[in-house]
Amino acid sequence: MNQFEKNVQTKRNDAVDSGVGFVVSFGFFATLFIIATVIKLIAS
Repeated sequence: MNQFEKNVQTKRNDAVDSGVGFVVSFGFFATLFIIATVIKLIAS
């Protein structure tokens, strides 16, 4: 057992962190898509 396994920084579940990261990145790209669609509709 190495020193990092003995001294754990956080005991949170990694699945929660990866889920939050997925939702944030999906929201960012969805927002970009919506903005681009609105600009396209206005320009036409």
